[in-house]
Amino acid sequence: MFGERLKLARKKAGYSLRSLSDALDRKASAQAIGKYERGEMMPSSSVLLALVKTLDVSLEYLLSEQVEKLEEVEFRKLSGTSAKDRARVEAVVIDSLQRYITVEEILRLDSNTWRSPKFGNRFLGLADEGEILAMDVREEWNLGIDPIPNMTALLEDQGIKILILPLPAGVSGLTALVRRLNHKRALPVIVINQNITLERRRLTLAHELAHRLMDPESTVDHERASNVFAGAFLIPQAHLTREIGERRNAFGYQEIICLKRMYRVSAAALLVRSMQLGILSKSALSYAFQTFARQWRSVEPEPLEEKGEEGTYELPRRFERLCYWALAEKLISPVKAGELLRQPLSEIEKGLKGPVEANACSRQ
Repeated sequence: MFGERLKLARKKAGYSLRSLSDALDRKASAQAIGKYERGEMMPSSSVLLALVKTLDVSLEYLLSEQVEKLEEVEFRKLSGTSAKDRARVEAVVIDSLQRYITVEEILRLDSNTWRSPKFGNRFLGLADEGEILAMDVREEWNLGIDPIPNMTALLEDQGIKILILPLPAGVSGLTALVRRLNHKRALPVIVINQNITLERRRLTLAHELAHRLMDPESTVDHERASNVFAGAFLIPQAHLTREIGERRNAFGYQEIICLKRMYRVSAAALLVRSMQLGILSKSALSYAFQTFARQWRSVEPEPLEEKGEEGTYELPRRFERLCYWALAEKLISPVKAGELLRQPLSEIEKGLKGPVEANACSRQ
């Protein structure tokens, strides 16, 4: 496992075996580094510390036994995304999950609380069956037909590990299973790029949920079926037709803005969903995208996150909450909490005691 982590960290940093040896001032040869990665030998403590510094990773990342590796990794990425970007994402995800699982074990919580629907992974033969799957999940999770106020909180409540991280521009997200040691059950994780809009983050979460729920052997186009599922999950047909009617010839700009705030999706997704349900004709949709909505596929009108607050709404809160739980119960020290949360001690004190009390302590 150490070898796999080292190889991933090296690729993330963009080093070849020889260039990493040079960066280490020849403390380890290229041949020795290759043996580390193949599990044929372990580095000395001095070389290990040099690797941590040079590769900009933590000792915990290289040595922790919480996560063995990621399996069934499915990236949502542009075709030009590099292998280095992929390695970087996987390394960041493994590091984040190790810290997450560490605090769960400190609190003696079961990390695998994923409440998969009773019907299990659904086999889909047609993309339109994604609509039925979405309604079945809503029914089992007792969501009714109302809009979902917070997709991140919903999926965390269902036991899926959600990470929203600053990823490379070409990667919008990924879904994976986390293999752990000692035959512990694999954990589902969905990772979303913090740098994309909230509207797109919510759609990506729903899209990735569909991949987790579909039988891998489904004969349907998985991407298309996942898109159908995401639209139906976020914008249920019964609710939308109640709000806008069963047939429309056109929409006004302000009506679309009000609806996107209600469903917390993109304006373009609302128009497309209306056409898919037969509420809006294909010609009316085409006219919209040629006129007032012509830039909506690339520029979101009146985004849900205000300027300067991009990437700050609907963030995962469970991991942070668990860290402060462990800290309040004195199961971990403030220093350890800072290591887990990647925050300075002053922020940890403020989070535990509140800003006034933390400031008073610092003046003593």
